[in-house]
Amino acid sequence: MGRRHNRYSLFVFVFVFVFVESMTVSTNQWILIGLTCLGLILIAATYAIGRRLIYQALFRLLDLVIKDEIESEERQLSNRLALFLSILCLSAYSNFLFKLVTSSPIQQILEGILDSTIDLVLIVCTGATFFSLLNLTYKIYSFSPIADEVPVKGVVQVIKIAVFFLTGLFVIATILQQKIAVLLSGLGALSAVLMLIFKDSVLGFVAGLQLIANRMVSKGDWIEMPKYGADGDVVDIALTTVKVQNWDKTITTIPTYALISESFKNWRGMKESGGRRIKRTINLDLSSIKFCDQKMLDQFSKIQYIAEYIQQKQKEVDQYNLANEVDSVSLVNGRRLTNVGTFRAYAESYLRNHPDIHQGMTFLVRHRQPTEHGLPIELYVFSSDQVWANYESIQADIFDHLLAVIPEFNLRVFQAPSSSDFRSFLSNQDQL
Repeated sequence: MGRRHNRYSLFVFVFVFVFVESMTVSTNQWILIGLTCLGLILIAATYAIGRRLIYQALFRLLDLVIKDEIESEERQLSNRLALFLSILCLSAYSNFLFKLVTSSPIQQILEGILDSTIDLVLIVCTGATFFSLLNLTYKIYSFSPIADEVPVKGVVQVIKIAVFFLTGLFVIATILQQKIAVLLSGLGALSAVLMLIFKDSVLGFVAGLQLIANRMVSKGDWIEMPKYGADGDVVDIALTTVKVQNWDKTITTIPTYALISESFKNWRGMKESGGRRIKRTINLDLSSIKFCDQKMLDQFSKIQYIAEYIQQKQKEVDQYNLANEVDSVSLVNGRRLTNVGTFRAYAESYLRNHPDIHQGMTFLVRHRQPTEHGLPIELYVFSSDQVWANYESIQADIFDHLLAVIPEFNLRVFQAPSSSDFRSFLSNQDQL
């Protein structure tokens, strides 16, 4: 009851005050008050109607491009455009209203203050409208097919900085009643300070242009930059920083200009090639390498992948040895097949028939330089599946099979002896 009584008392006080004051107001002043109220109503209506009409126009214009993803940007731009139109209407209506009133010093002061205020609001509103237009344009561009290949976020940020800087200059020029050219000439002496303040922005802008022109890196690329601990996909390319989401889901931030001044590895070429490289070696024990006798050849000829190879090679060897009258008493004489060469032929045939190996790219099964760790047999092929998990599974399946097959060729995989091996060897010696 107390709060309601206080509200009624306030309402009665305001009503009585307005009624008493109205007794002393002349007819011309009442007309001026009425025109002012009418003007405020028209300006409010202009904002409300303009916002609705502009939003509908933008929605119909851009509805064919993107559906709901840019609704917030559309509303923001329509609100600021409607506010801009309302301020223009306010400026025109205030000039009309002041012409109806008899000129006086107070009126001139009020008119100057109102004009300056409207100019300041117009400048700020223009800058804000341009910001919204940039946001909407960038949002639309981000959904285009080339957005990931040609990132323009850094360029948009530079334009925003320039708009913010110019808006500030126009505001200061309006407050000080100075021409913009005078302020710009005065900023020449501060160019060194400005360059120091915006050093990262300038370097990032230049680097961003080079990245775009040379297509060095794009959003979604897998890059490696060990200096910054980056190994993952590029998720954002901004004016001063590039964000990389590593495979452990951490985010590494790299200065944009570092991608120009320093080296990094981009795996985009691998993605575009259609294959992913498998490069791995199997070290064979040198002491297990030997010539193939007839028993071994008969065993190898039963293996489906190399049955034809064994027949063809054996025919070539027999013809050569017969033509050169080679004494077959020793396997050292003449040409002979070896178990390691046969295994290499099997590995190549196995990979040729593998459904997940890209047959149109580099394909090698080769010997490397023998070392103290045995004879390396290197597989240099490409998988047709580039997805990391699938690639690792394909690679593991291939080497699981080859490691299991090696004993069938009377070969052994090299393995450094452990302490248990020495103990087993010594126990065997003691038994002997």
